[in-house]
Amino acid sequence: QVQLVESGGGLVQSGGSLTLSCVASVSTFSLYAIGWYRQAPGKQREAVATISSGDHTNYVDSVKGRFTITRDNAKATGYLLMNSLKPEDTAVYYCNINRRSRYETYEYWGQGTQVTVSS
Repeated sequence: QVQLVESGGGLVQSGGSLTLSCVASVSTFSLYAIGWYRQAPGKQREAVATISSGDHTNYVDSVKGRFTITRDNAKATGYLLMNSLKPEDTAVYYCNINRRSRYETYEYWGQGTQVTVSS
């Protein structure tokens, strides 16, 4: 069973920075796309940033220029560097990895880590 272990969340003041990490227990990590999602109270979960197996990245408009998604395949770890944090970034952040073979889709989620930005 693949497990994703997230860390790095916490309480930070507006304008501060945090780096989230997601360690995956999978040997074929380099084949997976990675996504960071967040869910604020009373809101739907939204995709914040994604990085493909080929290192192509995408960001939701609200975090462009502030967040950076990266990966280290040797460590089976994905990262989300968050700078210039705002109170509206407060949410539970979830890591997702996914890949498709010819016949199956593989997708796994982390347990979530709380990010709270105070004004």
